[in-house]
Amino acid sequence: MPPISLVVCVYKEGDLLQRLLQHMAGNYDDLVVVHDGPDTTQVRAIVERAGGRFFAGGREYQQEPHWPFAWGLARHDWILRLDADEFPSPELHRWLHDFRQQPDPPPEVSGYTCIWPLWDGTRAVSRVWPAGRNFFFDRRRVRFFGMVEQVPVADGHYLPLSLVLEHQPRRKSYGLYNVVARRQAWHWRDRIAHSLLGPPTGLNCWRWPQEAWPPEWEQIRQRPWRTAVYRLTVNVLRGMRDQWRQEGKVFPFAALANPVHHALICVRYWQLRRQGAKPYPPTQATSVGK
Repeated sequence: MPPISLVVCVYKEGDLLQRLLQHMAGNYDDLVVVHDGPDTTQVRAIVERAGGRFFAGGREYQQEPHWPFAWGLARHDWILRLDADEFPSPELHRWLHDFRQQPDPPPEVSGYTCIWPLWDGTRAVSRVWPAGRNFFFDRRRVRFFGMVEQVPVADGHYLPLSLVLEHQPRRKSYGLYNVVARRQAWHWRDRIAHSLLGPPTGLNCWRWPQEAWPPEWEQIRQRPWRTAVYRLTVNVLRGMRDQWRQEGKVFPFAALANPVHHALICVRYWQLRRQGAKPYPPTQATSVGK
């Protein structure tokens, strides 16, 4: 009967956090919430009323640098990693309930992925795309370095679930606005680009010993302009192909958004490298976990 630690990193978003906790009621055994920077909106009170533990980290403009710290604070090894603007569908809620009643999965199972439908601000507009959202794992079986866009790397493998994790922010969850007009997205790209100037071990890490970058990031470091063009062409076409195969229709702006985001990362990295910039220092301990 593996217990679950629900771990959430937030920036303000107290109302969304309350919604998440309501949907998760009775279906986790431990709650850890880390706030990105000082808490000025009473998020702590919400967490403590729910019986959780609250921590405020340095302002990073992203949640990933806080994950190693948060996972280290969790009381249990199975980590349910959710954003404040997410919550489980009824089917996923039942699956989590059943999971807690079963024996621990075999060691080769590092975690699970789910479906993460597109949200247009009022309703979900896709059914099964995109899939592969990494949301639930055993912290003893994954490795990670704390940079936005990076997900926990499995020691074994992730099992895909045909179940939905609802993603319902106050705005659309996809599209060019999210990557071009939002100030936060520009912070993300700047942080990623600065991180790529050094090794991943210079970031806050969880069981990550390698100095080398994974291929998708090393491509940006070695050939930023070529990578930008490739992702703006090939990745866009692949995304629309997958949408058509899985949904029977195409969401062109959803297919375009992430490649545009990565192309802008390439440009920012190229600028910083020419300027001789240095990586930002991490704000927390750089190694947590065993």
